[in-house]
Amino acid sequence: MRNHVTPSKAQRLRELLAGRTVAIPGACNALTAMQIERAGFEIVYVSGAAISAARGLPDNGLISLTDMTREASAIARAVTLPTIVDGDTGYGPPSVVREAVREFERAGLAGMQIEDQEEAKKCGHLSGKRLIPTGDMVAKIAAAVEAKRDRDFVLVARTDARTVDGLQAAIQRALAYAEAGADALFPEALLSADEFHTFALEMKRADVQVPLFANMTEFGKTPYLSVDEFEALGYRGVLFPVSTLRVAALAIEKLLRELRFFGSQRAWLDHMMTRQELYSLLRYEDGQDQTGRPHEPGDTRTARNKNHGASPL
Repeated sequence: MRNHVTPSKAQRLRELLAGRTVAIPGACNALTAMQIERAGFEIVYVSGAAISAARGLPDNGLISLTDMTREASAIARAVTLPTIVDGDTGYGPPSVVREAVREFERAGLAGMQIEDQEEAKKCGHLSGKRLIPTGDMVAKIAAAVEAKRDRDFVLVARTDARTVDGLQAAIQRALAYAEAGADALFPEALLSADEFHTFALEMKRADVQVPLFANMTEFGKTPYLSVDEFEALGYRGVLFPVSTLRVAALAIEKLLRELRFFGSQRAWLDHMMTRQELYSLLRYEDGQDQTGRPHEPGDTRTARNKNHGASPL
């Protein structure tokens, strides 16, 4: 009888990216990652922008390797899904990139993304970005490849060249990054479906066979394309890095505005998880919370909402 060997998270990530195109939502904490898993998604993304925002910081590369490792580890270990971490610029020169790969591997991540901006980076969909020379990024990728203990650990190389030097510059950089050993390529902030098609076509013509990533962030430079549309264009991973955080942040703002005005949260109960729903997500056992106290009786959406008034605006 043959022994069944469960694939590692990194192996599973490679298998998923080799198949149909997958949507990859971002999580800024472990609870959101657990919701992503329960909703049926297959990969989690730890966005630097989302982690920064959750800490009250702009996406300017202000999160250290130590802090990102801590945050990403909590997220990766909360779910069974493979998790990709946004490693920004790699946190420094090739020697630091090498350390980052090993730290993220130890933390349980299945893959890491690095980009070719200068250290004082900006959000990929803002103007005024500055790039490091192609050769410097190639050196970072080579260091990351050499540092991998697990050869299945996925290194995603992102280029921000499109909005700095144009589409052809992004294509040439991506080709160099693939040659250096990147496991996947991520052209940031392309401006149209035609540009995504051109980029993918140029990779195919050069016989570059690694998976391609697209960033379907909101309010950015890229038009809203569906996962199916990206699949038709030749992309295998579609990131939604800050969608969950943006929705949660707006909901919290509306709740707090009405709580301050009306002095009660009752009209919002239908927009909240019940105690039982939250405990179920957190996998409390035997109907008890972590203190051992039983759930409160009648803690259901129907009972809770009876005569509680209109829904919030």
